[in-house]
Amino acid sequence: MNPETPELLAPAGDWECVRAAVANGADAVFFGLSRFNARMRAENFTEENLPEVMRFLHNHGVKGYVTFNVLVFTDELADAVAQLRLLEAAGVDAIIVQDVGLAHLARRLTPRLRVHASTQMTITSPEGAEFAAGLGVRRIVLARELSLRELAKFDAAAMPLEVFVHGALCVAYSGQCLTSESLGQRSANRGECAQACRMPYELVVDGAVRDLGDKRYLLSPQDLAAVREIPNLVRIGVKSFKIEGRLKSPEYVAAVTSVYRQALDAVLADRPRAPTEDDFYRLEMTFSRGLYPGWLHGVNHQELVGARYGKKRGPFAGRITAIGRDHLELDAALPLKPGDGLVFDTGGDTNAEQGGRLYEIRDRKLFFEHGRIDFPRLKIGDRVWKTDDPALARELRASFAGNIAPRDARKQPLHFRVSGSAGHSLRLETQSGNRTVTFESAQPLATAIKQPLTTERLAAQLGKLDETPFRLETLENDFEGRVIAPLSELNRLRRESVAALLVEAPVFAPKISLEEILSDVREEPTAETNPTLSVLCRSLEQLNAALLEPVDHLYADFEDIRRYGDAVAHARDAGKIIFLATPRIQKAGEEGFFKLIENARPDGVLIRNVGAIAHFKNSPLRKIGYFSLNVSNPVSASIFRAHGLERLTVSYDLTAGQVTALARGVPAGWLELTIHQHMPMFHMEHCVFAAFMSTGASFLDCGRPCEKHRVHLRDRVGIEHPLRADVGCRNTLFNAAAQTGAKFFDPLWSAGLRHFRVELLEETAAETAAIIAAYRALVDRRGEGDALWQRLKATHQLGITQGTY
Repeated sequence: MNPETPELLAPAGDWECVRAAVANGADAVFFGLSRFNARMRAENFTEENLPEVMRFLHNHGVKGYVTFNVLVFTDELADAVAQLRLLEAAGVDAIIVQDVGLAHLARRLTPRLRVHASTQMTITSPEGAEFAAGLGVRRIVLARELSLRELAKFDAAAMPLEVFVHGALCVAYSGQCLTSESLGQRSANRGECAQACRMPYELVVDGAVRDLGDKRYLLSPQDLAAVREIPNLVRIGVKSFKIEGRLKSPEYVAAVTSVYRQALDAVLADRPRAPTEDDFYRLEMTFSRGLYPGWLHGVNHQELVGARYGKKRGPFAGRITAIGRDHLELDAALPLKPGDGLVFDTGGDTNAEQGGRLYEIRDRKLFFEHGRIDFPRLKIGDRVWKTDDPALARELRASFAGNIAPRDARKQPLHFRVSGSAGHSLRLETQSGNRTVTFESAQPLATAIKQPLTTERLAAQLGKLDETPFRLETLENDFEGRVIAPLSELNRLRRESVAALLVEAPVFAPKISLEEILSDVREEPTAETNPTLSVLCRSLEQLNAALLEPVDHLYADFEDIRRYGDAVAHARDAGKIIFLATPRIQKAGEEGFFKLIENARPDGVLIRNVGAIAHFKNSPLRKIGYFSLNVSNPVSASIFRAHGLERLTVSYDLTAGQVTALARGVPAGWLELTIHQHMPMFHMEHCVFAAFMSTGASFLDCGRPCEKHRVHLRDRVGIEHPLRADVGCRNTLFNAAAQTGAKFFDPLWSAGLRHFRVELLEETAAETAAIIAAYRALVDRRGEGDALWQRLKATHQLGITQGTY
């Protein structure tokens, strides 16, 4: 495969999926090992079978990328480095990384291992791409929430771009979802997503439930299908076209890979073809919650989330027109046959809906397995979806059954030139692309009496490239006279040449260990630090109340950042230090938000995305990093410190024990801990306000219901979680119950933590004052953490949790 040719990248959760991807035209496959990957529910692969997987892929001219796309905790760093070395030794073509500390370790300790920045790194702007490049990243997997227009603003020549083109859409920005962690201590940043976005919710507006009819799945987007957008993405310069689905079946991998293979090949051959009805049938049949181009054409809040279901549907089969005692009739929207699976969509709880296989079709009447369907529960007009097609499944399985022939056309061409004469060494020059390597035999050539090294015999030996990503393209025989050499020597020269070409370029690898890197972090100089208590306010009422209390500094995080100027003025009048928060997400063209913060002239800025790091790098403002930077180990902390951030908020994924381990691994004063907060669970481009409280597609025509109403989402157990919109119209759903680390204060203090933060949400002025007074006493060592924890539990209406701690 030409390195400049766009790549089709397919998922694999097990061996069958690897085979399905290769047989149906994938140029590369991504998969995970049993640790450190974001799909822990997949079967995944082991250290023992990794070499076999890589041999199979390379034998077929296909690259193998291993997902390392989770946060790594301090006590896991040694194991993570051991896995990096294992991957490098196994010839893995690249790793896909979330943790910036791990990216740094890979560059320092395993320099032959290419690093791709995972979508979990939340790269949403060219400034974010610049940050990733500084980590040594060779490719970035961009956030799914970017439009074609926004993608076009990246420099695809400077940094290769990987874009998701098909599969499930997370409603929250990848790397920024804390819902599973907050509600069930199952972190999505650790591969344990509980898919709370696929659950039903009720919309509570100003204290009353809003009737939305049969729309209950308010946070469940349709699946991404960008097959029609391939020509535009190729024009933009996208390098890798990625299919989501490491938890999906091999039939899904086969069907989706083959459809996108045809689409991409057609564009590359300059003969674009529109996807056919059969293409979409295959895509829908193997897995679909509805197919939609996602955010590629910008936001459309009326279409992204259908809200009627959160499970697989498949293609629409029709509506019920008649119901008998043991059968029904449809106005069929597609052909049906005995054995097909159907599900009946009643507009209610998808966990209670019915479905079954067709047993017989007689006179347009559909009969099912006996006793499978409770017909009186069905209604005329109910939607019916086709969920299984055994004939298509057999066809797809046949595509990867048996022997899969290597695809030489996908391998990189090698050009060999041999030269030498009797009594001198054999010289083998091997060229691949713009690189040439040269090796010489260990013993001289001899004069051949019977069987000289002809071009044909040379090709037979040098062409043994089955288990490599190369194929023999040309062979130039420049021997002088009839010569001979041991075939074993030719084989050795071939192997050494291939091995040298697989190392992309000479890499300076300093002899350094993980312990030396960690020691360097611990020994960085830091000034003495006094204990501080800061408060993050989300309204002027809270800010004014906090200004009357003994807090060391304040953060303002307002929905309307035009009020930041007022916040700074109030803080100045009270003689208090104030930091202004950037938005959680920054896209190309949104630098104006940063300039507004600068123009408000605060004391500092709360950095909440990596794009802001690039913008404020030369600013005199003080800079503190937010939890959304995902600092989870000393190495990631040191990276952000090197970018000018004076303190870093500890990642919300850490337990109290993991926080103390991190604190002991960095100098005192580097970290700030959010000790009290309502956990921000979902942070999403999807706007619930616009989708379900207006008919508008975007902020241009939604009427801004977010500015007029107080909105909560009620979950299945009746808890109402607050919903907020920010300046970019992105929504955050907060946990209704506050979380405190008060019970763990003593061990956190002993570990060296001295900077603590309280984050407010819907608290009144009186509640603000009470909370600050309680934590001020704790930080000043005038109160006991366990006593505060008990008191908070008693006074909070919804209770208060230890949460992730």
